[in-house]
Amino acid sequence: MTTLAIVLLKLLAVALPLGGLAWAFRIFPRPRMVYVALVPAVFTSLLLGLPEAVWLILAIDGVLGLVLLIDLLTLPRKKHFSLKRESLKIVSLGKTHKVSVTLINHSAKPRALYVRDGVPAGLNAEPAEFTFASAPSSRTILHYDLHASRRGAFLLEEVHLRAISRFGLWQRMLSYPAETTLNVYPDMKQLGQYAMLAKTNRLSLLGVKRTRRIGQDHDFERLRDYTVDDNYKHIDWRTTARRMKLTVRDYQSSQSQRIVFLLDCGRMMTNESAGLSLLDHGLNAMLMLSYVALRQGDSVGMICFSDTIHRFIPPKSGMTQMNRLIHAGFDRFPTLCESRYDQAFRYLASHCRKRSLVVLMTNVIDEINANQVERYLSNLVGRHLPLGILLRDRRLFEAVEAHPSAEHNLWTAAAAAEILTWRHQVLGDMQSKGVLSLDVFPDEMTAPLVNRYLEIKARHLL
Repeated sequence: MTTLAIVLLKLLAVALPLGGLAWAFRIFPRPRMVYVALVPAVFTSLLLGLPEAVWLILAIDGVLGLVLLIDLLTLPRKKHFSLKRESLKIVSLGKTHKVSVTLINHSAKPRALYVRDGVPAGLNAEPAEFTFASAPSSRTILHYDLHASRRGAFLLEEVHLRAISRFGLWQRMLSYPAETTLNVYPDMKQLGQYAMLAKTNRLSLLGVKRTRRIGQDHDFERLRDYTVDDNYKHIDWRTTARRMKLTVRDYQSSQSQRIVFLLDCGRMMTNESAGLSLLDHGLNAMLMLSYVALRQGDSVGMICFSDTIHRFIPPKSGMTQMNRLIHAGFDRFPTLCESRYDQAFRYLASHCRKRSLVVLMTNVIDEINANQVERYLSNLVGRHLPLGILLRDRRLFEAVEAHPSAEHNLWTAAAAAEILTWRHQVLGDMQSKGVLSLDVFPDEMTAPLVNRYLEIKARHLL
């Protein structure tokens, strides 16, 4: 038998079992086995000058094969472990969510293990993988932080385990079913923060300004501490005497008003700012204003549209409306299509006939879409109170404000300044036709939007 034939037979004898183990049992060699396999490979090279050493080479191969077989038998089976995932069903976008994986080692031997949760794209686990030694007949609880980078419904199907053999030459991939559905909603923690600060009269920490009401409203809302801007006529003297601290009465409007959001889900909202799409920022601000308006007794509705009408939530009052708004928008994503403003405003005209504050959240980057926004919003003047929210691109402002150190930067700044001038003209044309407008950065939109709503309420524009 020639040396080449012996080498080919050895390769075939190694490749076939490895392929069968990988295909049938998901057992794979580890890098340590490669280093061990170099020993017979070195001895095989002796056959080139010493053909009679073939029996020595075969003996070495036999010993190595026996070691590999013994180590292979030390790999655990799937029944030796059980895994379970524990997690809440609701996750806030961009916030950290705690997840725990419980692993039970049913065998009577210690095991070297690697555990990784089957996290789909859009969710990030930290740490991504756990490496530890599991004691015999033990229970191990692994904790990791889950961070959602986009909204939607995610299905976590399996937890993956990688077990190492006794000598570390083999590894076995095991998967355990553990289905968990996670619904990633827009950031809801800001709503709780608003409620807490509202109770303690510290909304200024969120950027919400105190708006002086024109006229008098007579529905009692709450008692709170006196501030220098309060009307002394609203001081509740009995409560002041009891608390030994100046206390005033807050009143709310007795007229329930309506807000309808038109949320653009087309190509204009696909850009990103601070790691989130413009649509994500729009949803966060919309939910915050909805929470504030519902607390004040107003009715809130929503229309999601792009090239068609995706969702419609009729305007209703009551805090249960928050759940409808959240469920309607949490799995809505921007698409690369041209938004049909004509369909959206026709749908609004046929389904929302009562006078409402119509808040359009969109972006303008060209004259065609700017003219559509201006035309359809101005047509609402008289029947409704239109408010157009145009989201800024921070890169344009940075290009204008940056010091032009090179000729290229100078031309970039000039182009950005021209776009901003055109944008300012669009806003001016809208305001001249009676359309309210708000020109804000996406990540700084919530507080100005709430302030504008409170100003509209205070001035009784609806």
